[in-house]
Amino acid sequence: MNDNDGERPEEEHLVALDGLRDREAASERSLAPSLRQEQIAEYVIQHGQVSAKKLAEMFNVSLMTIHRDLDELERQGILRKLRGYATTQPSSVFESNVRYRLTTAQAEKEAIARRAVELIEPGQVVMLDDSTSALHLARLLPQLVPLTVITNFLAIIKELAPVKGLRLIALGGEYTPSHDSFNGIVCTSAIESLRADIFFGSVSAIADGIAFHQEQEIVVVKQAMMRSSKTKVLLADHNKFHRTALHKLAPLEAFDLVILDSGVDPDIPAELRKEGIHFEIVEVAGG
Repeated sequence: MNDNDGERPEEEHLVALDGLRDREAASERSLAPSLRQEQIAEYVIQHGQVSAKKLAEMFNVSLMTIHRDLDELERQGILRKLRGYATTQPSSVFESNVRYRLTTAQAEKEAIARRAVELIEPGQVVMLDDSTSALHLARLLPQLVPLTVITNFLAIIKELAPVKGLRLIALGGEYTPSHDSFNGIVCTSAIESLRADIFFGSVSAIADGIAFHQEQEIVVVKQAMMRSSKTKVLLADHNKFHRTALHKLAPLEAFDLVILDSGVDPDIPAELRKEGIHFEIVEVAGG
């Protein structure tokens, strides 16, 4: 009798452990991996950086399952998987997914766009790159029709397609999901056959008077846009000055104007003046 009583706690522990495994397995089966990965992506994009352990607790799945999900999301270019956590924040070789970039520095980008739109005259041909800063500008363009707009950014194409009086030229090429844009040889060839009055674009990083981006294929398209435009304007919120990126796009002096926001470090304007860069600083509402 006593021997049986002594074995009961161990048996109960094994039963409880089996029950826990069954519940976890059921939880993992209850949510399709693709749906769970989409929810993980949205959460990491919203918060910028999240530990794998927290994600496992949130979705009630094993840490191994979360790591598999993060591997897939990294393969898709949505986030970076680092030791113990996932992040959508950029690095010198990783540009944040467009979904994350759409959530950052919105007030600054809107202020920059309001100044940029003043540079456009009705009837002009405007070239826009696939930056979220250019998207903010695109939303202001209907007030200036008639216009011709050239872009490789699908979000801008969708934004401007319904606008009457606006001629929209969509640049084709290989679709890049992480940027929601078209790139590659087909895209650059199309750009080289066109001529715009003014180009508006942005970059990932600015250092030592040079604009940089993490991905060479994106740089090639932006450079082609610059070559095909009479006037070139760089839209750069203050966060660009605190980042690094691998590939050189162009020196800032290659732009006719660099538009910054008032959150830029106080020493930046003096450096730009010293380098002979033509720039303007705009105030940010509520800043």
